[in-house]
Amino acid sequence: MLIASYLPAQQHPPSARTRTADYISFEDVTQKLNIHFQQQASATSQKYLPETMGSGVALFDYDNDGRLDIFVVNGARIDDSMPKGAMPVKDSPKYWNRLFHQRADGTFEDVTEKAGLSGIGYGMGVAVGDYDNDGYDDLYVTALGGNRLYHNNGDGTFTDVTAAAGVGGSGWSTSAAFVDYDNDGLLDLVVARYLDWSFDKNIYCGEKRPGYRSYCHPDLFHGASPLLFHNDGHGHFTDVTAKAGLGSAEGKGLGVAIADYDHDGNMDIFFANDATRQFLYRNKGNGTFEDVAMPAGIAVDGDGKTYNGMGVDFSDYDNDGHPDLIISNLATQKYAVYQNLGDGTFDYASYGSGVGAITFLHSGWGLHFADFDNDGRKDLIVAQGHVMDNIELNFPHLRYQEPPLIARNTGQKFEDVSAHAGPAFHQAWAARGLAVGDIDNDGRTDTVLVVHDGPLHVLRNTSHNANHWLTLKLAGRKSNRDGIGAEIKLTSPSGGEQYVTVSTTGSYLSASDRRAHFGLGSDISAKSIEIRWPSGIVQRLENVRADQIVNITESAR
Repeated sequence: MLIASYLPAQQHPPSARTRTADYISFEDVTQKLNIHFQQQASATSQKYLPETMGSGVALFDYDNDGRLDIFVVNGARIDDSMPKGAMPVKDSPKYWNRLFHQRADGTFEDVTEKAGLSGIGYGMGVAVGDYDNDGYDDLYVTALGGNRLYHNNGDGTFTDVTAAAGVGGSGWSTSAAFVDYDNDGLLDLVVARYLDWSFDKNIYCGEKRPGYRSYCHPDLFHGASPLLFHNDGHGHFTDVTAKAGLGSAEGKGLGVAIADYDHDGNMDIFFANDATRQFLYRNKGNGTFEDVAMPAGIAVDGDGKTYNGMGVDFSDYDNDGHPDLIISNLATQKYAVYQNLGDGTFDYASYGSGVGAITFLHSGWGLHFADFDNDGRKDLIVAQGHVMDNIELNFPHLRYQEPPLIARNTGQKFEDVSAHAGPAFHQAWAARGLAVGDIDNDGRTDTVLVVHDGPLHVLRNTSHNANHWLTLKLAGRKSNRDGIGAEIKLTSPSGGEQYVTVSTTGSYLSASDRRAHFGLGSDISAKSIEIRWPSGIVQRLENVRADQIVNITESAR
């Protein structure tokens, strides 16, 4: 092992706020931060499916000033009756995707036009990653009918390089992820696709009386395979979907997440599928994948049934060193939790974890495991709201608009603490995309969520406790520059362990802060930190002081 040198990026003394209790809480600070955004769904009487899917959001530092910025995807104009062959258009600034730059005082400014990121088409999701290893994070934006890769020029502007890169794709793309699946130091690109649907194929669903027409069930349409683009270097990608073994399955992908679930040194890919079985693609290490969801025990729920998979997170919530899974879905299905048993299989743990009871009557989209109270255990946050805008007509016990969910990890199970988490968790929305990250660099993980046909909400973590924290920002040299896929093990002075896989993906249509955050509880330092880079290099840090953001550069072998 190599002992790493490290450089503190930013240091923050313990908060001067008065701590009156130990709980998780948030404050909606959107207006205070000067952020103004309204997601445009362009709802019509035709009940076109894209209208109800919402859009995603990304938290990333595009100008490397140490402060997280916000990029949010938007819809486009849909006519109430789309002519044959027509596609939605962003023919007004209200439909633009938006980039908000964080100023030094913590407020934001809209720099969309200057950055060249207004976009085209009906936007869906966003992925973040430095695909050319130049030190600046790039953006991949998915949409109905074609995607866009935006190269970060390092001067506050982006260039659309989709055609030259060969990553436009086709069909209806949803979530996407940057991942170095072959460990060559270059980030590849994986894209989930939803249905074989078009405006010309729209059919009438629901009862034929006023107000009862519904968005059609995905069962009425064929699915589509995901896409895998291999990064060849020099700004070009090759579509290797079929060659890699991802092209034969017909999925209905909405969420995607990555982790090396079997610890063989190769990143695996999970797809959350809507109304069909889930996909877990095991990376065989030779450029190909095999879908092992069924033998691994995660293709269906505990009753052997499929469900409406929406968002996903692939993270170790129980601190045993093995990445677990959670998939959000619709009301009466229970969000699906799968505990990684460490032998290549998973146990359906929705009941034992407490998540099943909490979520039975809820519908979820973007979600993420994160330690919001810095006690050393990853909690759960979920953006909620049903897919059907008239669900109450036939199911009066369900709701189209719901408050978000925050569930605290007690170490035994998750408990719903939304009632005490602040006014935002009493406000009902039809929320969709969600990303997490420490926006104000105070050591507490914040969240941003997008409301379908509504505003963006920035929820600042105001949790009151005396717990310590540590955040690591990796920079690869032999590995990809972002360190995506690196596995970090933190050991506390008492011997407890935590594990994080560096990634920007997960949730629903969204990308989160790639910095690895650890809550330390009462510990004022980490006894040791071990980083296993995608290159195979292992670094070790000893006695790292708490309450700071640390930059770590990959060492030479």
